[in-house]
Amino acid sequence: MIRKVMAEVDVKLGIRQTLQKIEETYNKRLALSNAPKPLLIAVSKTKPVDLILDAYSVGQRDFGENYVQELVEKANDARILEHCQDIRWHFIGHLQSNKINKVINLPNLHMIQTVHSIKLAEGLNKAWEKVKAENAEKKQQLNVLVQINTSGEDEKNGVQPEDAVGLFRYVLDKCPNLNCEGVMTIGRFGHDYTTGPNPDFGTLMKCQQDICSTFERDPAELQVSMGMSDDFVQAIEAGSTIVRVGSSIFGARAKKPTDA
Repeated sequence: MIRKVMAEVDVKLGIRQTLQKIEETYNKRLALSNAPKPLLIAVSKTKPVDLILDAYSVGQRDFGENYVQELVEKANDARILEHCQDIRWHFIGHLQSNKINKVINLPNLHMIQTVHSIKLAEGLNKAWEKVKAENAEKKQQLNVLVQINTSGEDEKNGVQPEDAVGLFRYVLDKCPNLNCEGVMTIGRFGHDYTTGPNPDFGTLMKCQQDICSTFERDPAELQVSMGMSDDFVQAIEAGSTIVRVGSSIFGARAKKPTDA
């Protein structure tokens, strides 16, 4: 049954339809904002390499993974290394400090979107210093986003909104090996848009504005990662510059694998 469902997933069509929605929504937003066109992260967690290859074949380059072990396996997969040499991996799950080295040594790692604490920022900064010393091909800084818990849910990771400026400042001042490109949130699932805009999106945009005001940054240059398959259109309307879309492209997800 799973194989039949997988066979019916048209990843190429999913990519095209998602990009079309992004384009249409962005064009409508242009009148209100000078934020850059949103980047699509194809969230490939629990999905096989074959589907990643399909997405890559139609021009998709940015892929997101939530689980450390799954990212390790995919980033080192022989077919990915051979056929997807320009792939850019974004880690979008909870990263524990004891798993930092598993992630940052991976080929084509582009960004860690979930820096949720000073401890993790410090660990990434120290580890990347070592990576740079050992691998001349690694770029000067590791791209990261500050994760903010906009919904206040205990099971969600991220700093509280009032601490966003402080964590951004710490990365800026104390972590020379990290390039903090902006902010990210997961937010509460299942918001009813008939009741109005998503408050989590508004909270993240406020955090972005506070950071830009504090550090004299152009808001158009500070990334905002929010919005998934069921609400990326509304996220773009609210100001998102990075959307993380999985099931709309790859189909419904299988059961969460065991991380390691």
